[in-house]
Amino acid sequence: MSPIPPLHNVLVSESLRPLLVYPLKLCGATTLTTYALSLLTGNVSQVDRLWTFLPTLYTAYWALLPLWPRGGASGWTFLAPHVPAEAHALAQEYSPRALLMLALTVTWMCRLSYNTWRRGLFRLDDEDYRWAVLRTQIPPWLFQVFNLTFIAVIQNALLLLIALPTLRAAAHPTPLTPTDYALIATALSLLAWEFTADNQQYAFHAWKRGAYRAAEHWPGARLAWTRDDATRGFVTRGLWAWSRHPNFFAEQTFWGVLNLFPLLSSPTTPALVPAAQSTLGDAVAALAPLAPSLALCALFLSSTRFTEAISVGKYPRGYAAYRARVSMFVPVLTPVWGALLRLTGRRAEVEGLVWGPGAREAKAKGKDE
Repeated sequence: MSPIPPLHNVLVSESLRPLLVYPLKLCGATTLTTYALSLLTGNVSQVDRLWTFLPTLYTAYWALLPLWPRGGASGWTFLAPHVPAEAHALAQEYSPRALLMLALTVTWMCRLSYNTWRRGLFRLDDEDYRWAVLRTQIPPWLFQVFNLTFIAVIQNALLLLIALPTLRAAAHPTPLTPTDYALIATALSLLAWEFTADNQQYAFHAWKRGAYRAAEHWPGARLAWTRDDATRGFVTRGLWAWSRHPNFFAEQTFWGVLNLFPLLSSPTTPALVPAAQSTLGDAVAALAPLAPSLALCALFLSSTRFTEAISVGKYPRGYAAYRARVSMFVPVLTPVWGALLRLTGRRAEVEGLVWGPGAREAKAKGKDE
């Protein structure tokens, strides 16, 4: 059995490692800054405000390599973009594929920044509600360990990691192919899906607060909201009838598509499905290029499970029914859950709680008891 290769050897080839110098400096600086601010302010959501920008900054650095000055950076220019001397040969021409990935990432950034801004999440005093819940569940010292390791270090590292496919694309400035155009269409469709999901959720919360005016919302979010929806407390219509987190589904899939741009265009990419005689080391080498999107999926799965645990505590019957009827992420699984509920004879009861008057009736029954 051949040994498992070191992860850094399969993620980035040795010749490309000098182009990690500047991004790693920036990642280190943002990690230290966000962690220090979390300690000074008591607000651990500092990195959340950088989610919309950092992947774009890393992507822009690699996509625009010929633009940056050559040589090192020191003093006040320590964090200024530059190309190390040993990487000059890799920064001679623009890669059409890397530029395309930058354009898609900028589009993603605009969508996410707009949604973050209108929800007030850029306010310096805003903190993710989940951290307040977590503080009540673990000792203060353990929360600070979590703050350092996961919130500050892991999240900042992930924001660099998901942009890494652009480095692979920049290293091979070859013309675009029909595969690239198919990936473009898929990525834009996913952003449109995510934009729609964001707006439907935003419109629902306006309806729930009694502040809904149809003309103020995007046409795709002007759904037939009902009194039962407000009573239920969480959105289950539109795209949310097909996925409990349609925005998260699109987010993960979008970065997966970006991950595929250099993989499907590089003649040196390992086979995604190793032959039967391949070793464990070969399998790791084949899957390692997918590490950015796989790491993001792992983050979303774990954080979504925690989010849903909070929702179940807040809406015990309603959200439990929603979980039984609608897939967490993948929309095509939702009809399967419906078929399984039909086999058990529970479909009508569950759908009444998810889309019908069941939530209102359950609330009234709870008051009577």
